[in-house]
Amino acid sequence: MGWTLTTSLDDFRSAAGEFLAADPVENTVLLTILDRLTRDGLHVYGEQPPRFGWWHGPDGAVAGACLRTPPYGPRLGRMPVAAAEELARRLAADGERPDMVAGEHGTTLAFAAEWHRTTGVNWHLERNERLFRLGELTPPPAPPAGRSRLAAPADRETVARWLVDFCVEAEVRPPGDPFADTDQRIAAETLVLWETEDQRVVALAGASPAVAGMSRIGPVYTPPADRGHGYASALTAAATVHAKSRGADEVLLYTDLSNPVSNAIYQRLGYRPVNDAAEVAFK
Repeated sequence: MGWTLTTSLDDFRSAAGEFLAADPVENTVLLTILDRLTRDGLHVYGEQPPRFGWWHGPDGAVAGACLRTPPYGPRLGRMPVAAAEELARRLAADGERPDMVAGEHGTTLAFAAEWHRTTGVNWHLERNERLFRLGELTPPPAPPAGRSRLAAPADRETVARWLVDFCVEAEVRPPGDPFADTDQRIAAETLVLWETEDQRVVALAGASPAVAGMSRIGPVYTPPADRGHGYASALTAAATVHAKSRGADEVLLYTDLSNPVSNAIYQRLGYRPVNDAAEVAFK
């Protein structure tokens, strides 16, 4: 019983891969990060190596998992509250000092509370999110004129700018090298654009490659000047179709609970709530 931490991607996949794949919805973020690390290299998120962990329950079976890709903080997969608290104590003892942690709402807050008890560092709730799963897709009844298409190398500058703009607006850390990030996403065919009839690109949506039968939509971004025309709804539906065409049985997405507009849009498209997630910042 307890945590095993490592910088070996192979060891993590060997020990925790079956556990993660058994619940691809709850472990969606860990699975998509692992897929990207495998595809684009261990330093795709930053110069420091990722750190991985898995937790053995009382019966000896893996019952929890987490990972960290610096400069980002730990991401918690499915785990009991006791495992989250133990992880906070273990990371503090190892000298880790993350500036944030994210995951399922209850376990993330348990980690944060134990981190405060162990280190004295204060925390606050940075973001409340909700995980949605596609039921039956219901495309917009009157989509805007135009079409969806995959992002291509010729879209590189626009896509890189929009990915940064999305991160700034969402108040999340942007990629260290937006152009490298864009090139990798375009090569993997994970970005879909909406193009008007006059061939003007007006919106972007991501759809992660299918892993363990699961794909996650995001980011979804429309520049402010082009909002209010239904582009995001139409493109999210198109990205969903794209994800399913590439083998996804489950299509998921996260929404910021402070944005009622996007929450309503996704539910009209057929997405249904699964559970809530949280991002906590430490100070």
